[in-house]
Amino acid sequence: MSSELVFICLFICATAMVFGIRYMSNKEKMAMIERGIDPGIARARASAPTPFISLKFGLLMVGLGLGLITALFTVMNNNIHNQHAAALYFGFIFIFGGIGLIISYVIEKKWLDRNKE
Repeated sequence: MSSELVFICLFICATAMVFGIRYMSNKEKMAMIERGIDPGIARARASAPTPFISLKFGLLMVGLGLGLITALFTVMNNNIHNQHAAALYFGFIFIFGGIGLIISYVIEKKWLDRNKE
């Protein structure tokens, strides 16, 4: 009985959230129209090109792959039990993924500093 109630509450909350987001978006666009602002301009500004997004995702994926390989070799060489192996996998994935994102940030920062002048 309790699980059905949870699913019903989740469905109602999700529906209310979608309705609320659409309602507030419509109110915002109507306010922009009343003030004489074109609502399409805000949408165009939000979709500005991001030149380093592929670099960021590429380095993230390389980091995740290196994390998985490192965890696999660590588990194989040390005969770690299955319950501890899962923690190693997740730990190495997040560590190497984070390193990939940090490297992406450093590359972007150097490029922006060089081309700022």
